[in-house]
Amino acid sequence: MVPDMKTCLVTGGAGFIGSWLCESLISKGYRVICIDNLVTGRQSNISHLARSRGFFFVKADVSKSLDIVGPVDYLFHMASPASPVDYQKLPVETMMANSLGTLNALKLARKKGSRFLLASTSEVYGDPEQHPQNESYRGNVNILGPRACYDESKRFAETLTVTCSQIFGIDVRIARIFNTY
Repeated sequence: MVPDMKTCLVTGGAGFIGSWLCESLISKGYRVICIDNLVTGRQSNISHLARSRGFFFVKADVSKSLDIVGPVDYLFHMASPASPVDYQKLPVETMMANSLGTLNALKLARKKGSRFLLASTSEVYGDPEQHPQNESYRGNVNILGPRACYDESKRFAETLTVTCSQIFGIDVRIARIFNTY
């Protein structure tokens, strides 16, 4: 282990975006801890990284617990089913990843003094009446609709992230990802 190498933890790191993030971080010289329960992420997305110096994979569910030995400089919380097919098939798992998983990730960021990034979504706007949306637009959401398990849990995750930042001083960022494929 190189002492001055910064450590990044990526939850959901075997998912589509998470695996690309892991690969990018490794190429920039970071130590990367990838955590994924492989419910929607794939081992094949990260198998090529297993040979990389400084890449570590942990199969775990962030909604159950999250603890890492050693430093974590940056925590990227990407864990959540994101495809409508997946989150409609796994609605409770989606809500738990975005609620308890976010809470567990924020607790770890606080404990380790990590900078925290929440991967959110344009779905927090619901079915928008305004195009394009600006940051002050609050959305047009259906809390009981077919996408509610994803939309509402991501909205909650954003609120939880901002609240923990205000109360505990965690350095946070929220990225609303739009239409990624």
